[in-house]
Amino acid sequence: MRDKDSNKTKVTDKIAKTVTKVAKQTATATQKAASGTKNTIKSVVNGAKKPIYLDYSASTPVDKAVLDEMIPYFCENFGNANSMHSFGQTGGVALENSRKQVAQLFGVGSNEIYFTSGGTESDNWAIKGIMGARKDRTKLITSSVEHAAIMSSAEQVAKSGKEVVYLPVDEDGLVLPEYLQNAIDDNTALVSVMLANNEVGTIQPVAKLAEIAHKHGAYFHTDAVQAVGSMRVYPRELGVDLMSASGHKIYGPKGIGMLYVKNGVKIDRFMIGGHQERSMRGGTTNVPVVVGFAKALEIALRDLDKNTKQIAELRDMLVDGIMSQVPYVHYNGHKTLRLPQNASFSFDYIEGEAILMLLDLKGIACSSGSACSSGSLSPSHVLLAMNKPIEQAHGSLRFSLGKHTTKQDIEYTIQSVVDTCKELRKISPLFLDMGSNGTEI
Repeated sequence: MRDKDSNKTKVTDKIAKTVTKVAKQTATATQKAASGTKNTIKSVVNGAKKPIYLDYSASTPVDKAVLDEMIPYFCENFGNANSMHSFGQTGGVALENSRKQVAQLFGVGSNEIYFTSGGTESDNWAIKGIMGARKDRTKLITSSVEHAAIMSSAEQVAKSGKEVVYLPVDEDGLVLPEYLQNAIDDNTALVSVMLANNEVGTIQPVAKLAEIAHKHGAYFHTDAVQAVGSMRVYPRELGVDLMSASGHKIYGPKGIGMLYVKNGVKIDRFMIGGHQERSMRGGTTNVPVVVGFAKALEIALRDLDKNTKQIAELRDMLVDGIMSQVPYVHYNGHKTLRLPQNASFSFDYIEGEAILMLLDLKGIACSSGSACSSGSLSPSHVLLAMNKPIEQAHGSLRFSLGKHTTKQDIEYTIQSVVDTCKELRKISPLFLDMGSNGTEI
């Protein structure tokens, strides 16, 4: 027994040394890149002709046409959009034209669109603004798989003494209508459920959920940050009262988002200051990124059918390759009701962060489902809510494809995942222990 424990300790130490070595190599590469060293990535990539970006759900590169639209408003038409002179009026016209364009693309009124600094601010405003404005109701309902912006806002609402209910999800990450029906009552002020999940890509039945909310006199908010640009989103068809969106998920700039607020919905101000955004959101308007957001949304919807078809085909190729060539792997999320770019996996007997770091050294950028990157060792709350074992939650990895992803990228990624899993399982105490117990590996 002592010999067995000793062997486990040795293997664990070996894993720690390997991960530390990987971390040091990654840090060195990052420092070289920051200092302007050329071809840094090539020096650490084993076989990849170019770095492969498969983290489009985290952020996207700004489209050149979007950047071209923005540039004049940095140095030439730089006036404050709220100033009365001609410089300001030029910015003001660009601001309102962008608002009209965004509204038309979403099929809503321009007076229902409010620009913010991003999806996080929009989510905060929706939750806190409604819960603050509705004095007659004190209950908030959200789901257990929401983005951190919603979860943290809900925690603050709870700390203020109001009731917060977190709806469960099924094994595919779906919030079933009956879950909401069982939780809602006439004290419910707001229901907030995301349109599509950022980790596993599952698309929620928002229209049905909004209908239930309205029958009980509650408002309905949806975080559509991941969905916009990947599917057609029309707030009025969904029946939502509030909706969040963000620019940098659709090949637009960072630092710009929006909140749709249906006419007639009473909501408190969130950002106190000047009279911008019809006196609802203070702060000098960032005209360049507003213009960029409108242009990015225009291009995303114009090319939506072509891009989603191509991306979904490559995603399916990735899924088929990994599922058929890597043993002990699980595909997370709904098989059909999911975003076209998302592929989430859980790998048994190995940590998601270890896979991520080794893939990064091979030139592939993706993301782990756990919160380790934010300084926490907690596994993905989304996968835990889906009743995945904690080991699977720790061993999760998300690939998200984009319009620049190629077939060659996917072929190289599949082989790299296969090789990486083999490398890590050779030094995995859990995997080795399984073999020593007589299980075929």
